[in-house]
Amino acid sequence: MEVKLKVKRFDPEKSKDNIWYQDYNIDIHPSSTILDALINVREEVDGTLGLRCACRASICGSCGMKVNGQAKLVCKTRVEEIAPKGEILLIEPMGNHTIIRDLIVDISTFFAKIEQITPYLQPDSEPETGEFIVSNESMDKLLTEMNCIMCGLCVSDCTVLEVDKTFIGPAALAKASRFVYDPRDDQTNQRLNYLNDEQGGIWDCTRCMQCVEVCPKGVSPMDRIMDLRESAIEIGAKKTHGYHHTNSFEKSVTANGRLDETRLAIESAGIFNISRLIDLIPVGLKALIRGKLPPLFPHKAEDNKKIQELAKKIKEDK
Repeated sequence: MEVKLKVKRFDPEKSKDNIWYQDYNIDIHPSSTILDALINVREEVDGTLGLRCACRASICGSCGMKVNGQAKLVCKTRVEEIAPKGEILLIEPMGNHTIIRDLIVDISTFFAKIEQITPYLQPDSEPETGEFIVSNESMDKLLTEMNCIMCGLCVSDCTVLEVDKTFIGPAALAKASRFVYDPRDDQTNQRLNYLNDEQGGIWDCTRCMQCVEVCPKGVSPMDRIMDLRESAIEIGAKKTHGYHHTNSFEKSVTANGRLDETRLAIESAGIFNISRLIDLIPVGLKALIRGKLPPLFPHKAEDNKKIQELAKKIKEDK
């Protein structure tokens, strides 16, 4: 099977701006992975190609790259799945990471964010029997988070990190939930209060679903972040714009059957937060000039009663 690879190259020894794309045409077995193809290039065609890999079994997480614009473990991705008719495969280094060389990225920032969430158990006392004994049921609830192999694919495609480097990120927050819900840890409230912080915490996630799409182990970081939000609210950590936004959204839709965008903006900023409200004035003026300012008194949906009944049922089920 002929494979056409278009690989993004970067050589820091030449210049910081020395980036180019290089084409490779090789013959491989139809069942080969993209990693097999890249290793073939490095060993038989171009020994200068830089890439990182180790286990080749979807365990170590070393070979994360972008394939046709989406992050993947290339040891797990077969060529015929992506390019069954010999289409060109665009191979690039992971996003939201500093490139070291070619397809190799610096993962120090990734692990720095993991360290932010204190990734180890913090019990208040020593175990009575020499070790902490917990039920199988309590650990079963953590299996999803524990499946994370720290590959960084979710970080690579996180749309928030593209514009805000202070965001802790999906991988670190998924790892945080592993300790928040571990029965052996006694710092649950402290962890949730830290993650609930305005800058970079759980409320910065925009729920774009990219981390869910690219995770090779089904960890679903976005869902873990949503769990952390609910837990933070349950312990009373509500003094954030994120919570105000969520609360306003719920009240608006429940009352009117549709979103009241004016109310959402004001209540999210905080009714008594004068400086934040002043910041909204330029946005409001631009919307007014362009005819996009939402009405002050929104119309109710025709089936508003059904929406209210649904909202009531959801609360009862909780």
